[in-house]
Amino acid sequence: MMRKEDNRFRTVHKDEPLFVTRRRTGRVIAYRVFSVSVFFCICWIWLYRVTVPVEIDENRTGFVRFIWLVTLVTEIWFGLYWIVLQSPRWNPVWRFTFTDRLSRRYGNDLPRLDVFVCTADPVIEPPLMVVNTVLSVAALDYPPEKLAVYLSDDGGSELTFYALAEAAEFAKVWVPYCKRFNVEPRSPAAYLSCKASGFDSAAAEEVGRLYKEMAARIETAARLGRIPDEARLKYGEGFSQWDSDATRRNHGTILQILLDGRKENTVTVPTLVYLSREKRPEHHHHFKAGAMNALIRVSSKITCGRIILNLDCDMYSNNSKSAREALCILLDEIEGKEIAFVQFPQCYENLTKNDLYGSMMRVTYDVEFNGLDGNGGPIYIGTGCFHRRDVICGRKYKEVEKEEEESEDISDTEMIKALASCTYEENSQWGKEMGVKYGCPVEDVITGLEIQCRGWKSAYLNPKNKAFVGVAPTNLHQKLVQQMRWSEGDFLLSEYCPVWYGQGKIGLGLILGYCCNCLWAPSSVPVILYSVLTSLCLLKDIPMFPTVWCWWFIPFGYVTVAASAYSLVEFLWCGGTSRGWWNEQRMWLYRSTSSFLFGLIDAIKKKLGVSESVFMITSKVAEEEAAKRYEKEVMEFGVESPMFLLLGTLGMLHLFCFAAAVMRIVMTSREAGGDVHTIGMQFVITGVLVVLNWPLYEGMLLRRDKGKMPVTVTIKSFVLALSACTCVAFL
Repeated sequence: MMRKEDNRFRTVHKDEPLFVTRRRTGRVIAYRVFSVSVFFCICWIWLYRVTVPVEIDENRTGFVRFIWLVTLVTEIWFGLYWIVLQSPRWNPVWRFTFTDRLSRRYGNDLPRLDVFVCTADPVIEPPLMVVNTVLSVAALDYPPEKLAVYLSDDGGSELTFYALAEAAEFAKVWVPYCKRFNVEPRSPAAYLSCKASGFDSAAAEEVGRLYKEMAARIETAARLGRIPDEARLKYGEGFSQWDSDATRRNHGTILQILLDGRKENTVTVPTLVYLSREKRPEHHHHFKAGAMNALIRVSSKITCGRIILNLDCDMYSNNSKSAREALCILLDEIEGKEIAFVQFPQCYENLTKNDLYGSMMRVTYDVEFNGLDGNGGPIYIGTGCFHRRDVICGRKYKEVEKEEEESEDISDTEMIKALASCTYEENSQWGKEMGVKYGCPVEDVITGLEIQCRGWKSAYLNPKNKAFVGVAPTNLHQKLVQQMRWSEGDFLLSEYCPVWYGQGKIGLGLILGYCCNCLWAPSSVPVILYSVLTSLCLLKDIPMFPTVWCWWFIPFGYVTVAASAYSLVEFLWCGGTSRGWWNEQRMWLYRSTSSFLFGLIDAIKKKLGVSESVFMITSKVAEEEAAKRYEKEVMEFGVESPMFLLLGTLGMLHLFCFAAAVMRIVMTSREAGGDVHTIGMQFVITGVLVVLNWPLYEGMLLRRDKGKMPVTVTIKSFVLALSACTCVAFL
């Protein structure tokens, strides 16, 4: 059966738009003046590098010539990259929605909404956490008969299915309770943690008791590694779909509709579906992108929501009105027609006071995404995003919208299972022209880019009450691995590189906005070269910068001080702390000198066919002792890693060079004044690097807990750094 879009969606209400877009002209003009002054000084620095060495030192040695050349190239790169980074700041916009107008105009007659929650491993993504996310979106402020929640379990875990089955029973109590008492947030765990001091009503106490019983059953099953026999009998229809020899990488499609909220007698709860697509060793499953495409196809035959929301399994709904806010954008009769998807920021609940690992990305979400929105729309980050179904399936902008299919009778699910088989996509456009794109670890980013290149725009919403809240990495290794995965997408080397793929399809500002992410990995090389060269030249007493009293020093001093001061002010304006800003600078250094470099190496290896893509899942579990150290903002190392070896070597090299410079100044106190004037800039830079690395030195040399740097990494780092300093000292 087919139906056309309701004519009411085409009615124009010019006097009452569902959202407005605003600009803050004064702040933008002030920043443009500031950025022009910085750019002028960057050009001044380039002029110095090109002209001064030739004029004052025609007899440079080979080593000094090499230093000059590397310095020139890296500073040109930094300057050009800084120019690219300005694109998200020159034209920011802010969106403000009117959910009251949406309610007056549409009431509960809203388009169907399908929510996709993806999980892949019950060990590092605990089932209890997953079902809390599912329950939070099941309780959205949305008509339950129009809402469906799909859980994609790429691990094919009986434990995850059991947890979802238990959650389905609890949802019959939880969803009506949330809507009756207007509960926020609607994750049971998050809500009940706020009630730790006591319940304010008998209903809340009863809900708390039922949740604790459900959580105890799920956690007991997870701890024992088996499903209770009574549960297998109770949910036998679902468990019967697992073969005796099924593994996470080799099993058939498992599809179970646990709740059918479309039926008139059960409209108090939404539809709830479990899906584990077929996996076979001989077929590439395309990681999360493949799971998303399977969900799109399967849901089209069950509920066929016109709007799709996709979430990571740890990102619970913190604002029950987020769906209505997104619809204010998508259903607006004037500007909404050109919006393909609405992106919310990725926020976290387990951050320390000063955000030890810089997970919040405050400036990115509070400043840069607004700038991207002004240039054509934010990137798609893979979670917290509301899509139009037909657009993600390939519809171009201004193309006539096709008639929607009504959801089908689901008495026979076997036909629907075929849509999630390994062979369904063979010789099709899925992963190419339809659905989420394949062939790149950052499949979400290239999917958003491809949609925008079809003529669509996107919109960014960052409400005061955060829409979705997740779990951030709680140790340094997890954070660096996450950053490596984000940067290794060989985006710059692929056919989807925005420089040529977006040429003529999207604006220059948006192309540069995408390049900000594309250039993460390549920027690691100049950052490492510049920092190492600065320290080694300090060790050798070779000046890299003009003397402090020379007028050529002005641009270097201005760029350093002005850029740092603005960065601090911007971070504080975004709600951070001064110590949080310092932590952010440290994590920028660590990302640039480890994660991004390894991401670049992996991207090159994949391009050469030496290795294949591996999707790394960030663990959502922390040991008790590690969690306590995290709360105290003590940096966690604890494991051997090539990234730690590189960080340790660089950190010790900076320390050795700085210590040698201090000793030289002390030993030659009479000439110290002139020495400081000639190498003062290098002394300050290396000193800052040493101070930034203080938690690293603590982990390597001072701490005795389990979170310290492994002894083997410390010894190797010490030997490598000392060897490098010794070799350079005798050049």
